[in-house]
Amino acid sequence: MTARSDLLTVLAGIGVVLLVASAIGWALRRKLSPDGRNEAVENLNDRIRAWWVMVIALGLAFLGGKAGVLLLFAICSLAALREFMTLTNATRSDHWTLVGAFFVVLPVQYALIWHQQYGIFAIFIPVYVFLLLPIVSALRGETRNFLVRVAEMQWALMICVYCASHVPALLNLPIPGYEGRNVLLIAFLVIVVQISDVLQYVWGKLAGRRKIAPALSPSKTIEGFIGGALSATLIAAGLWWMTPFSPWHAALMGAVITLMGFLGGLVMSAIKRDRGVKDWGHAIAGHGGFIDRLDSVVFSAPIFFHLTRYFWATG
Repeated sequence: MTARSDLLTVLAGIGVVLLVASAIGWALRRKLSPDGRNEAVENLNDRIRAWWVMVIALGLAFLGGKAGVLLLFAICSLAALREFMTLTNATRSDHWTLVGAFFVVLPVQYALIWHQQYGIFAIFIPVYVFLLLPIVSALRGETRNFLVRVAEMQWALMICVYCASHVPALLNLPIPGYEGRNVLLIAFLVIVVQISDVLQYVWGKLAGRRKIAPALSPSKTIEGFIGGALSATLIAAGLWWMTPFSPWHAALMGAVITLMGFLGGLVMSAIKRDRGVKDWGHAIAGHGGFIDRLDSVVFSAPIFFHLTRYFWATG
């Protein structure tokens, strides 16, 4: 089968799952929330509708090839960076630093991926930007909270741009015998990480007893994490055919990205708690903001990218 037919198969499978979920949501709403007052049922249906929009956007991007994928994740990075910056201590003296972050750093990072410049793409933000961008703020002469302001902007760029850009960067990996199929690596990463989040929530509701980090995320339980992570790992093994991995390698990669996604969610929850907010934004009904949907992916993407590059790619 070709990469496009495999991709269409994956998208069709996701579509079937969403149709079943939509039918369940409709039945629950009709039985338990005919007046729209059952918060849990309404939230479930909001999430299902949001998933339809997200899957359609991802599907169109995948079918659009490299340009479509790069454009989608560049837009996601832009929206996520905006959400993150609204919670920082940036002042008027950081105006040009912010301009540089949004209109120089972000487009340059994605342009480097477009031109397959791995050597500079991998160090552009963590080396050059981290050293040079604070100079712009320093030259403004505002020293109050300078370290905090700089650290927040650097962390925002690391999470929202650098880590997120590793998803489309998977398209550039030269993997012998896998030419033209790299978009399926992105599908594998996103499906496994996102379904792990869903299954952790489901297992937590079904069997969750002990809180895993109550101060950070009260809804996450040990039972939910274990059940969701194991289930997602099995699903990853079952999806080995869309990757250059063997079933065992796919399971191992699934376990790694599932763990990183979970830990990433805790880190981002800690930042939200520190800032005193429940969600990063309200752009996605039932899901919060863009970062609320991307947090697991952005933490797992660089690890997934570099493990794949080290063990499977040539050069």
